[in-house]
Amino acid sequence: MSTLNPPVSEHDHTAGPDGAPVTLVEYGDYECPYCGMAHPIVKAIQRKLGDQLRFVFRNFPLKESHPHAQHAAEAAESAAAQGKFWEMHHAIFEHQHALEDLDLIRYAEEIGIDPDRVADDLANKTYAKRVREDFRSGVRSGVNGTPTFFINGERYNGPWADEIRFARALQDAALVRSE
Repeated sequence: MSTLNPPVSEHDHTAGPDGAPVTLVEYGDYECPYCGMAHPIVKAIQRKLGDQLRFVFRNFPLKESHPHAQHAAEAAESAAAQGKFWEMHHAIFEHQHALEDLDLIRYAEEIGIDPDRVADDLANKTYAKRVREDFRSGVRSGVNGTPTFFINGERYNGPWADEIRFARALQDAALVRSE
């Protein structure tokens, strides 16, 4: 079984308490249709598990298959620098059909961050290195497609598209952690 390398740190984008009994890490691609399908499932599980879950998203753009994925990830990182990673993350997934640079800049404006800064960051590849670091950590962790999930540092190979079974796997991990 593959393990997460490196482990979750302050470098990551996290939602939920650091001390949660379960940490779910997703390696995702903003243009991947399967990641788009997983997005509302993960959101529902976050609502269901509440403070029992810490969710982490790491970029894994498959540029050969998804030509807009790299810039979408860089736009999310630009938003993170302006304190709005999760808002941009959700906006991108909710508008996955429109990921041209002008679309990403419009989403920046809609979520209340400086769209000119996002445009400059995209043009200058300001966050390309940060996205590449996430990608390389995925390769080290054995990621070969998206979405790939890790529960408490171990790769999850079960069904993620079945919200009930996926939530049960996370709840089981919380129980094991609390014993």
